[in-house]
Amino acid sequence: MDEALALARRGLGATSPNPAVGAVLVRNGEIVGRGFTGITRHAEIVALEDAGDRAQGATLYVTLEPCSHFGRTPPCADALVAAKIARVVAAMEDPNPLVHGEGLRKLTAAGISAELAPEYAQEAEALNEAFFHSVRTGLPLVTLKSAVTLDGKIAAPQDNSGWITSERARAHVQEVRHHADAIMTGIGTVLGDDCLLTDRTGKPRSRPLLRIVLDSTLRLPLGSRMVAGCAHDLAVVTTSAASQERRRALEYRGVKVLVFDGPGGRTGLRQLVEWLNTQQYRSLMIESGSKVNWAALESGIVDKILFYYAPKILGGLQSLPVAGGAGKQRRTDALQFHNVKLHTIPPDEFVVEAYLVK
Repeated sequence: MDEALALARRGLGATSPNPAVGAVLVRNGEIVGRGFTGITRHAEIVALEDAGDRAQGATLYVTLEPCSHFGRTPPCADALVAAKIARVVAAMEDPNPLVHGEGLRKLTAAGISAELAPEYAQEAEALNEAFFHSVRTGLPLVTLKSAVTLDGKIAAPQDNSGWITSERARAHVQEVRHHADAIMTGIGTVLGDDCLLTDRTGKPRSRPLLRIVLDSTLRLPLGSRMVAGCAHDLAVVTTSAASQERRRALEYRGVKVLVFDGPGGRTGLRQLVEWLNTQQYRSLMIESGSKVNWAALESGIVDKILFYYAPKILGGLQSLPVAGGAGKQRRTDALQFHNVKLHTIPPDEFVVEAYLVK
């Protein structure tokens, strides 16, 4: 099962909207087949093909209950029955209502021993956190990422050239981006940095990373690098007050314009995440400035944070905090987090991962 989990991680970023799954076939104490879910095939099918005739009578160790329904591919449970597998051990049941125990029941009905390995359930669930969150809540998992100084600042009042965190920390962020389905920023960040917000890992993806810009009046320059490099992977969220002419100009260049009105003339963040769910985007990563960060936290769409801390202090009242806006006026009203974890990035940086108490 440890090897199956390691195989599943190799598929991260290349399986959405499906989960990343790993499978290992064992016969007479020997591994005879391995597989992980990729862009087109499920882990169980790849492992069966790898094993060939040796799959008959083997035990399958798989990180998630085999599917029992027709989706983009036929049911894996049917393929396991046809291959005459003797036993299946799954790390956890699939929470998808289309499966949720039915895969194991189908195997048992066919005379295959089917069981769970609960000691691996927590690790298996963490592997597909966004998928399970999406299935259970009907919304994508929203992660707010930021690079901050030790005193919680993300920008200086004047020259902001250079980086807060190290190259090693930024490489880690690229891995997180690779696992995300969509990434969002505000128009202020685009105007200030002319950023691209692309997945630069070079690893295969099941679909392009959807880049989203919050832009209530459609100020996004037509000559920006984002628009120039648009390959139907860029969406702008605006309001009904935006210029129709600007909207048509962006749409002509392949940009998807979404009109979601929110409070106070701002864009509607709740409508955005609901729309992402209808398009089967399982996860959204926010990389933006102080105002958008607070707007996202205040709206309640954020599920978790990833704050990358550098061993620096900016100080001063003019340096921008990680979350600006109006903020909370009383300490007793502060947003609360739980399940806090610290991840070190040698030699001197660290990441705080935590979940917002809803």
